Amino acid sequence: MPEFDIVGRRKIWYAISLLVIIPGIFCMFLKGFNFGIDFTGGTIIELRFDAPVGIQNVREVMKAYDLDNSTIQLSGEAADVTEARDVMIRTVDIDETERKAVMASLRDTLGNYTVLREEKVGATMGAELLLNALWATLLSWVLIVVYVSFRFEFKFGLAAVLALVHDVLVVLAAFSFTQRQLDSSFVAALLTIVGYSINDTIVIFDRIRENLKLHFRRGGDIAKLANRSIYQTLTRSIYTVCTVLFTTFALYWFGGDTTKDFSFALLVGFLSGCYSSIFIASPLWVTLRSMGERRKLQKPVVTKVTP
Repeated sequence: MPEFDIVGRRKIWYAISLLVIIPGIFCMFLKGFNFGIDFTGGTIIELRFDAPVGIQNVREVMKAYDLDNSTIQLSGEAADVTEARDVMIRTVDIDETERKAVMASLRDTLGNYTVLREEKVGATMGAELLLNALWATLLSWVLIVVYVSFRFEFKFGLAAVLALVHDVLVVLAAFSFTQRQLDSSFVAALLTIVGYSINDTIVIFDRIRENLKLHFRRGGDIAKLANRSIYQTLTRSIYTVCTVLFTTFALYWFGGDTTKDFSFALLVGFLSGCYSSIFIASPLWVTLRSMGERRKLQKPVVTKVTP
């Protein structure tokens, strides 16, 4: 049975990715992102109820004011793992009228309480921290190119980093389209996705390198070699992505509202990482190698004339 020509149809995979990334970039500029309180700052309210309450009960009250994405934590002496008298709520910056309405709803729904603390706080991830994170990400990509170039060749490193950029843009596009909240957990999810994606890509590149040494001869078809290498590692890639998707989907479905945005980022990123490792990284390496070979053929040959 003939294998499906993945590398030979690389223009189709490039087009599919661009159909997601280009509208996503436009959406990022036009619609922007829904930044959470870690980026924008907000209000901290700490309450002590007369009777123990649960996080979900508090969140249902906040939902009526579109504040259900607030960070809600139990503190103090808890009656059990799900309920406590002391509750800390961290939400976006709200005006005095809305704050009073929320406090009144909490009292009417969950019972009397005592206010332990109420204050406005700044963003925990300001512009400087975001800039540092961006520089750290760019530095990591440069180091990946250097390391992969040393272990393999420069074109492998460049293709791997372009695949990582692809995954980051897909996740950012998904969050811009859906307007899901970006907070500190999103940064953690993004770094996790990058680690997963580069690991899957390196496994395929390592098999390509082995096949280059063992089977490739001058004049051989580099696309067929890349296809063979992808199929030799395909089972491993499918098993790995299915395993992580099962656990991540369970986290998304059963983890509650506080983990939904984090697990959603992981779901999109793991799917994109698997796709890019198979359909983007290796075909990109073939494209870059073919471009290099064409330039060598087009380079004029200079011959010395002996007088």
